[in-house]
Amino acid sequence: MARYYQSKFVTGTEALVDLLLAQAELDEIHNLNTAGLVSGYRGSPLARLDQTLWQHSKQLIQANIRFQPAVNEDLAADALIGTQKVETDPDRQVNGVFGMWYGKGPGVDRSGDALKHGNAYGSSPNGGVLVIVGDDHGCVSSSMSHQSDLTMMAWSMPVLHPASVADYMSVGLWGWAASRVSGAWFGFKAISEVVESGAVRESKPFPDYNVPHVDPGPDGLHWRWPDLPGPQIEKRLAYKLKAVEEFAKLNPIDYLLAPCEHPHALLVTVGKAHKDVMEALRVGGLTPSELAQQGVAFLHIRLVYPLSPLLSELATQVSHIFIIEEKAAIVEMLLAHQLVKLQKMTNLIGKHNQLGQKLLPADVELRPSRVAVPLSGWLQQFNLFLSVPPEWSTTPIQHDATLPKRTPYFCAGCPHSTSTRLPDNSQAQPGIGCHVMATWMDRNTGNGLLPMGGEGVDWIGHAPFVNRSHVFQNLGDGTYFHSGHLAIRQSVAAGSHITYKLLFNDAVAMTGGQPLDGNITLSQIVSLMIAEGVKEVVVVTNDLDKYKDKNCLPAKVKLYERDYLEDVQKRLRDIIGVTVLIYDQACATELRRKRKRGLAPKLTRRAVINELVCEGCGDCQIQSNCLAVIPVKTPLGTKRKIDQHVCNSDLSCLKGFCPSFITVENANPRADLSKIITQTELDKIIHKLPQPTLASAEIPYEILLVGIGGTGIVTAGHLLANAAQLDGCFVSLLNFTGFAQKGGEAITHIRLCHDQDKLHQVRIDRGRANLVIAADLVAATGQNAREVMSRGSTKCILNTHETQVGTMLRSPMLDLDHPKMLDTLNQHTQVLHAIDAEIMAAHLVGDKDQTNIILMGYAWQLGKIPITLTGINNAMQELGTSADNARRAFCLGRIAAAQPDILQKHLNITPPENIKSLDDLIMHRYQFLVDYQNERYAMRYLSRIAQVQMVTQQIDAEEITQSVAENLFKLMAYKDEYEVARLYVKTGFFDKLRSQFDNTETLRFHLSLPLFNRKDPRTGQRGKKEYGSWIVPVFRFLAACKSLRGTVFDIFGYQEERKQERNLLLEYERLIDFLIEKMERNNLAICRQIAELPNQVRGFGHVKQKAMKNMMERKEILLKELQKVM
Repeated sequence: MARYYQSKFVTGTEALVDLLLAQAELDEIHNLNTAGLVSGYRGSPLARLDQTLWQHSKQLIQANIRFQPAVNEDLAADALIGTQKVETDPDRQVNGVFGMWYGKGPGVDRSGDALKHGNAYGSSPNGGVLVIVGDDHGCVSSSMSHQSDLTMMAWSMPVLHPASVADYMSVGLWGWAASRVSGAWFGFKAISEVVESGAVRESKPFPDYNVPHVDPGPDGLHWRWPDLPGPQIEKRLAYKLKAVEEFAKLNPIDYLLAPCEHPHALLVTVGKAHKDVMEALRVGGLTPSELAQQGVAFLHIRLVYPLSPLLSELATQVSHIFIIEEKAAIVEMLLAHQLVKLQKMTNLIGKHNQLGQKLLPADVELRPSRVAVPLSGWLQQFNLFLSVPPEWSTTPIQHDATLPKRTPYFCAGCPHSTSTRLPDNSQAQPGIGCHVMATWMDRNTGNGLLPMGGEGVDWIGHAPFVNRSHVFQNLGDGTYFHSGHLAIRQSVAAGSHITYKLLFNDAVAMTGGQPLDGNITLSQIVSLMIAEGVKEVVVVTNDLDKYKDKNCLPAKVKLYERDYLEDVQKRLRDIIGVTVLIYDQACATELRRKRKRGLAPKLTRRAVINELVCEGCGDCQIQSNCLAVIPVKTPLGTKRKIDQHVCNSDLSCLKGFCPSFITVENANPRADLSKIITQTELDKIIHKLPQPTLASAEIPYEILLVGIGGTGIVTAGHLLANAAQLDGCFVSLLNFTGFAQKGGEAITHIRLCHDQDKLHQVRIDRGRANLVIAADLVAATGQNAREVMSRGSTKCILNTHETQVGTMLRSPMLDLDHPKMLDTLNQHTQVLHAIDAEIMAAHLVGDKDQTNIILMGYAWQLGKIPITLTGINNAMQELGTSADNARRAFCLGRIAAAQPDILQKHLNITPPENIKSLDDLIMHRYQFLVDYQNERYAMRYLSRIAQVQMVTQQIDAEEITQSVAENLFKLMAYKDEYEVARLYVKTGFFDKLRSQFDNTETLRFHLSLPLFNRKDPRTGQRGKKEYGSWIVPVFRFLAACKSLRGTVFDIFGYQEERKQERNLLLEYERLIDFLIEKMERNNLAICRQIAELPNQVRGFGHVKQKAMKNMMERKEILLKELQKVM
């Protein structure tokens, strides 16, 4: 039995690596001394192939297979041409070299010249080449959809389309064998839905191919030299294709699903569409044998081009043919052409019926639900009746624009959050890479995408015909190394007025943190740019210490700290010609990976927000654009905090104009051990839990995992898939990540069944999910998740913890409306179980990444996962260092489902101020004002609220009282210097800090002290400075001086900002009197809006002043509206 053809669960990229190793083993069995070479350029859906190849480097080396990553796709193809020359080289070390090229759809397009030459000049008899084409049919993670079949056909390159990961081995080995016989290179479609999936591959013996006698033509089929340019090269292509047909006749790769002696109709499925049709038949209650009994032959096609000999033969025997293929009608077109030549009058349909009416879409991916209805209609004429589920006959679910979207976003601490900012009155163009996300971040970045490597060249054709003279062009370092340097050269040659912002992040992070395919340093790029003739090169960085060696950059290249980015951009913008700004800051996510592996220094500074000081204005989020700055609900409203779990200490948040920030030096977050359940306790509880009756997997059981990219969704999916396999169950898995690793929506489809013949397509179709494990409410209510749910059968286990979306960083007051999302989820599921699994993971495991495993444990305890506990435990043992946490999390999930009360005493997450009623709120605010100033000041608050209550009680308008209670308090408790100091030293803040971190000896306070901090001449605003712990005694002194507030001795009260705050309070009190007088039942809505006006006045300094101005403008509008209804 073949070593690499064993039965096991494999992903698409693992199957491609196994294919390489299997070919080497097959050659060894046949005593062929061969080698292999694989080369290409990463890109989704083949983003992880290079990582998988590196992981298997030892086996590849032992098999004499070389992995040589390429700078770009066309150079990789050139390298593959070289492999086919070896066999005719007298200095050869091996008999031949089999080759594998890989790239996504755009890579095929840009490499057309090299691939066309390679195919035309030919493979070698003991070599052969597979061209692995990562076609993104559904535009999941590309700039546009790709179907490369027609492109390869234009080069006379044969095309193979495997239906599943399990097909990769047999189709790939067949392709290499046919390539050796025919001299052709073979296209091998690895579409997103297949290569990003995983499935169990059956164990099979190696094939024994029959070699046909083929006509080589006058010039031969294979690589030869000399072979000078001439028409003979093109003439050879027809002989190559004929040789492929002959090989396919002797070694059929296409097959009938069931014997059919006298067919009168033929159902044809091509590639991955075969699995969609098989599932439609299974769900509809028909089998291939039943079709055959009614004279309908069922043929599965994997050889797309040239036309399958078996299809050609069968087509002449039938009068009805239905061809089902994804995207463009390739096989249908080829067969129709052949039938016309044969003058065969056959009723052939595919994308359209005989009347030209649309049957199957050509612009989206196929699914069982999309083929079921037209297939049912076609089969009826043969007395075959396919039952179509009701949800497949209705209009698909559309995106609900009123619900928030989990849009991909820059990772916490991402350098692009700073580097893609622009000065006012400037415009930037996006490029290929993570930085393309700036196009949906209100950064005046957009106006279309170009193919990779063309960045900025479009400005040459754009600029002469518009009034704007300059543009910034974002360019990633990976794209620069790939081909982008040529774009800069072209811009210089054309005399373009453009500034390239070269984003040097030291990793191709968009596809998973891989290194560049070569070694290039920033100093080399600088020298190359100077040599290219650009007008000026500058370097902007977050770490000037890296440049202590004065000779690391040419003398003429200026170096700036990133705080000066805006000034630098303005200066470069005014230089006529091509300028280059290199922004140097390491990829945050890759830096995080390196820290975990000990390859980079650990964090030495951690930012912390004093939530009591925080105003919730969101300026820190606006300044940093960082997802680690998150909203947190407190008794005093929504504030901000730093999520230490995801923070990468970029520290841009410190630029927020707010005194609530401190940094803790040389500290690590401390686990809250007081809430941890001991393992002994856990074991006792688990031992007493009832064993659930597990769901059945006699027919496919379908589980969807949905959450946020980078939070372990893919890992949890692989854990479940592995557990199912170890449990003796067949399973398939499909990950849709795309940009998800950047905080977007991540979805994993898992289908499992005890009968492998019932597992077909890997994607869960409309309304077919039995279980949804939803780690994020926003993602769970998205279109992709909702469409698989069914009100009649889907059970959902939901993590209710609120996680902000990227839009909230730019709109701090945005509310996600969780009640509406919960209601939406309830409407689409049969049963909804909701728990805050993230709080449990953080407090009871110490690792928020275990949230998904807690939900999994919850679902298992309810019997909703048809995998035994033994299988799950065995799978967890393979998790390595995270195995213990995963087991603990799974147990906690089980307890939460069976005995939730046990966990509550350990969680203790109820806010200390238990505000349940309006009276509670008023008394809470009253006591706060006593501490803020004194009893007399607080009584002023109570008196005002009492006046309002006298009116609102008469007209049943308690909500107005609440609005006034909250907003009057807000204005009365304005945070002057005395109050900020008090909130640091009189509220237990430092005790809380010591409980959070293991070292609080060295603290830094980031403040803008009115008497010490001058205005920044660049911004016109008062700046912030860093102060050490010596400031704490000053805080204590100031807190003790609060009685000076509002007196002639209040030196801080003479500031303009303090005067404005006191005036605003007086103005609001007059507004309250006005509302008391004018309030009626018919104007309560507007009155409440007026009462809540101060809620938008947040922040400090210029941030607060801007909010005050906006509030006053809004007040005038509302007062006019009130007049209309009075």
